[in-house]
Amino acid sequence: MTSPSQRRGRPGGSRGTDLLDVAREVLLARRYAGATMDAVAAQARISKQTLYRQYASKEILYAAVVRDWVDRGRDAMAPHLAELMATDDVRQGLLRLCRTLHHGVLSAPVLQMRTLITAEAERFPDVAADYVSRSWDHNQALLADALRHLAARGLLRVDEPEVAAEQLTWLTLAAPLNRLTLTGGAARYPAEELEAVAHEAVATFLARYGARPDR
Repeated sequence: MTSPSQRRGRPGGSRGTDLLDVAREVLLARRYAGATMDAVAAQARISKQTLYRQYASKEILYAAVVRDWVDRGRDAMAPHLAELMATDDVRQGLLRLCRTLHHGVLSAPVLQMRTLITAEAERFPDVAADYVSRSWDHNQALLADALRHLAARGLLRVDEPEVAAEQLTWLTLAAPLNRLTLTGGAARYPAEELEAVAHEAVATFLARYGARPDR
């Protein structure tokens, strides 16, 4: 039998996106193999029966956690890319975008989710593929559209926007993302070092794609 305090606690248990937040915390802390439905139910303050009614297995719950994570961040880049497309100073606009990429992709929550999804990609290839398609590929396509727009305004010389978007992204992220991934997030970049990476990324990108002044 449950105690009165336990019974009173049930109505306040997590539901909906709050439940997925709890499940994500458990998965990140214990990894997939160590996470259990019991642990999620206990941390969410709901019964196992309630949890299983919503998610019939740990596999289904894991897929829902990743899908929810993608849904929440899917349009995060849109306002930043709109700002880039509206700029008259392409160098400053690109620098702002690089800082945004650093702030987002190199943040602890994003790094942790990338690590989790990568670790489970062989077990759940469809979940990983959906993450790549609706998160990474989606944002790269939006960036390519922004670069195409800047080229149409005469601020860049871009013949293949998709290639240019990929190059800008990796000039900005490759070194810090590699270091943080391989050290489990322990080797953090100082702010001034990330700023230097952003400036070098933009300088290299504009050397290749910057508009030539009229002769």
